[in-house]
Amino acid sequence: MAGETGFFGGTAPLAVRMRPRTLDEIVGQNHLLHPSSPLRQLAEPQGTSGVSVILWGPAGTGKTTLASVIARTSQRHFVELSAVTAGVKDVRDVMESALSRISDGGGSTLLFMDEIHRFSKAQQDALLPGVENGWVTLIAATTENPSFSVITPLLSRSLLLTLRPLVDSDVAELVQRAVTSPEGLAGGVSVDEEAVDALVLLSSGDARRALTTLEAAANVVGPGGVVTAETVAAASDRALLRYDRNGDEHYDVISAFIKSVRGSDVDASVHYLARMIEAGEDPRFIARRLVILAAEDIGVADPSSLTIAVAAADAVQFIGMPEGRIPLAEATIHLALAPKSNAVIVAIDTAIRDIRAGKFEPVPPHLRDAHYAGAKQLGHGKGYVYPHDIDGGVAQQEYRIGDAPEYYTPSGYGREKELAERLARIRGILKGR
Repeated sequence: MAGETGFFGGTAPLAVRMRPRTLDEIVGQNHLLHPSSPLRQLAEPQGTSGVSVILWGPAGTGKTTLASVIARTSQRHFVELSAVTAGVKDVRDVMESALSRISDGGGSTLLFMDEIHRFSKAQQDALLPGVENGWVTLIAATTENPSFSVITPLLSRSLLLTLRPLVDSDVAELVQRAVTSPEGLAGGVSVDEEAVDALVLLSSGDARRALTTLEAAANVVGPGGVVTAETVAAASDRALLRYDRNGDEHYDVISAFIKSVRGSDVDASVHYLARMIEAGEDPRFIARRLVILAAEDIGVADPSSLTIAVAAADAVQFIGMPEGRIPLAEATIHLALAPKSNAVIVAIDTAIRDIRAGKFEPVPPHLRDAHYAGAKQLGHGKGYVYPHDIDGGVAQQEYRIGDAPEYYTPSGYGREKELAERLARIRGILKGR
């Protein structure tokens, strides 16, 4: 290593040097950058579009880059604040300066507020006068759902734009661009194909992370060297897992994860969860599989499992990674240790097969809707027994015509052991036994 900045590129980090200068250089966000898009209009020199925007997306997807490019191309006065370090006084100072600039006939101000979700309600309120009166055009960035983290008055005055996570091809393109670009490594090192794949894998869709790791790897090999997958591993201080998110290993590991949770091996479950997290698996994919498992393999043997799985999925969406690993692990451990039953999926799938086979009959007259004119003349609702009027809350009456099959069979594990006894009593009452 040759000092803090290494052999390449002076003092600025590679990720900063490779920051796009125009909107056309930005990758992965084409849905926001079509010719008539609000961002294109905002980037026009002193354009008529002064609408404020909130950029919501994962880290490394280009929120800061979009703001700086728009400021440069629109020729607006650019001010950048971070909610981590700025306070209400800083925001008010920006507003006063922006108003003075307008009063003096100067250009408009573009304020980029990074990590706006870290601002309290009172701090966000300080932004409202400038946004509402057009003193500033606000571009706010957040990795958290703005519906929960941004105050309603600010949301209603801004356009919410969602940035998509970068796909592997986007990150690979940025890596290759950084290797050859005069602003980047300028061809000072070679990067083999496996190294590019490793950088993509370790980035988890975060372009900044990929470029930071690339720079560290380039400094390891020095000018004229070749960056390999092993170099990337050494530079990142992480083991490179053999895991292709679109290949066999992806399916093998998620299969092992689900089967370990279903099989109640909590340690194996946590192991496979960690492998997926470290390999950069989409945490939302993991969360969705846990929700499915809670309903399919546990069901009402432990009804809290579905609630916990859904809460984990919401938490991952709300807080992102790496903190999202904690609710994912909590849900995994709970589901692994919960009593197991597939009685719910067996019941619904058997019923669906019967429906598809034509095994259904008319709705009994006493169960039909009796709230419209003429229903009584048809006998609808006649003879219906209101269960709440019966001691015990279960009335002896027919809910299906004829000898209907029984779909739900409790497993006898967890809460279903209690349900099995209750169900036997209910079926006995319904059938007059």
